Amino acid sequence: MAGSRARIGDLLRLLARHGVEHVVVGGVGAVLQGAPILTRDLDIVHSRSPRNVHRLLAALAEVHAFYRTRTDRRFEPGEPELASPGHQLLSTDLGDLDLLGTVGEGQSYDDIFGRAVRFELSGLSVMVLDLAAIIEFKETLGREKDRAMLPLLRQVLAARGKPPRE
Repeated sequence: MAGSRARIGDLLRLLARHGVEHVVVGGVGAVLQGAPILTRDLDIVHSRSPRNVHRLLAALAEVHAFYRTRTDRRFEPGEPELASPGHQLLSTDLGDLDLLGTVGEGQSYDDIFGRAVRFELSGLSVMVLDLAAIIEFKETLGREKDRAMLPLLRQVLAARGKPPRE
């Protein structure tokens, strides 16, 4: 499925079925909060506890996850990678999935969980980073695509009755 749009709902159901503790961030998090944008992958920040990493590995094995940035050979993620603060950019049978050990300036799952909001999607409970925090993290990234998206995200936040950050 490399290069195709992720089946977001299926990926979220997979993570829930395996009991993976995570917070949805990035484009999908913004879309769920009303941002009219397109995204090709699912970005999550996962708990790096040994138990959660084990559950995440089981979920990834089910969808044949491998690193999409490795062109020399098919390399599958392991426990050391998933327990690290780094980013794991994966392709799966259900599309692209980006696992982030941290976001922003080194903030982990435990650091951001308090800024997450619960969404109910077709009977599935999903924790999503609040839009103000998504904006803050995109500001710190400084990538062109993130800078281009910021005015729209601020408009959506303002329309929801929250003042945009300046």
